[in-house]
Amino acid sequence: MSERRRLQPLARHGIHRSPNPFVQILTVLGAMLAVVVVSVGAVGAFYVWDAARALDETSVSLGDGQLPPTIGEIEGGVNMLVVGTDSCEGQDVTLFPRCKHDDGGERNDVTMLVHISDDPRRVTVVSFPRDMVVPIPSCPDGQGGRYSSMSGQMINASYMYGGLPCTVLTVEELTGIDIQFAAAVRWTGVINMSDAIGGVDVCVQEEISDRHTGLHLTEGTHNLVGAEALQFLRIRHGIGDGSDLGRISNQQQFMSSMVRKLQSGGVLGNPGTLLNLANTAVRQVNEGQLVLSDTLTNPQRMVQIAMAVKDVAYEDIVFVQYPTVYADGGGRVMPVYSAADVLFDALAQNKPIRLTGEASAGNGVDVVGEAEKPGGTATPGATPTPGATPTPGATADPGDAGDDTVDLPDLITGQTAAQVTCTRAER
Repeated sequence: MSERRRLQPLARHGIHRSPNPFVQILTVLGAMLAVVVVSVGAVGAFYVWDAARALDETSVSLGDGQLPPTIGEIEGGVNMLVVGTDSCEGQDVTLFPRCKHDDGGERNDVTMLVHISDDPRRVTVVSFPRDMVVPIPSCPDGQGGRYSSMSGQMINASYMYGGLPCTVLTVEELTGIDIQFAAAVRWTGVINMSDAIGGVDVCVQEEISDRHTGLHLTEGTHNLVGAEALQFLRIRHGIGDGSDLGRISNQQQFMSSMVRKLQSGGVLGNPGTLLNLANTAVRQVNEGQLVLSDTLTNPQRMVQIAMAVKDVAYEDIVFVQYPTVYADGGGRVMPVYSAADVLFDALAQNKPIRLTGEASAGNGVDVVGEAEKPGGTATPGATPTPGATPTPGATADPGDAGDDTVDLPDLITGQTAAQVTCTRAER
């Protein structure tokens, strides 16, 4: 590994495969939360057993891991990598016409690092632009040999060279973070998982249309399910500046809304939906649309991770984009290590962070209000208002964060789950 600092949580565990474009992250966390509730009953016990068997048979080994002795909240911090890949294997070509001319490669077009801090619990989700040029270390080839390292490739090439373990190694080198869990999901897996949770509400400030994904949405709030949810997560040509940076902020809007739904009772308060979600996740594994590292396949471990995140306040769930600048000539972006180090140093020291930059590096979204707290009183501005005057920047209310809160450089864009954002049409 590189000489960059290594951020290691107190407990060492294994890795898994998980979902895609921020169905990616919270779909995995949602599945974990589903296991928590479902496993309480006798009927749920069958699904837990069946899930464990299926996951063990298809998992990817990333290293040693000891199962914690109790079923309570996991000890220490957690670092999980969630990727969404562009594989055409098992996909419906009517939904993905480009698969008619597939080159056979599989790239990690969505890459997210989920960091769950030690006590007090906070969640930070870091998105890595697919076009960011980074070093790719020597990776195992799965047959006892290794691929050569590369000094500079787009980060989404790492999965093509060495699968999920190679993407994990690449992100570890880039961030200095020790990753214990990992997951990958393909397009059809995203569609089926979004169906299972009953869709996610998104806000669109103006009418958007994208011939590349086939998505057309009118101004207002929409509940997206199935293929439409995937289209929203993939869209970039019809929003913001048309870049992958704008697409990331669109995905962050989707993820924030999903977090609020999972915590508000829309999913966790409905046993039937939870059972369907758990069963759907198992089916996605069996059908090759969802892959987990071997350290995530144990239901007990899933429950322990879920226990650590289920009560985290909205304002302490922060979605950020790894800071970048455009390379000469555009088209690719380069990492800005000095700004990123501020973020990862804060995570290493278990300090709260505060956004000072804009909500989107690609003009993809605007902040239009604050979300209603779970089971509480509505916060002023909680209802998304298309066309409303945007809130300047993406700065979150620090609340009682304390004097040790770290202000992130304004080059780091993003939002908290407490902020309601709306997608901007391409300008």
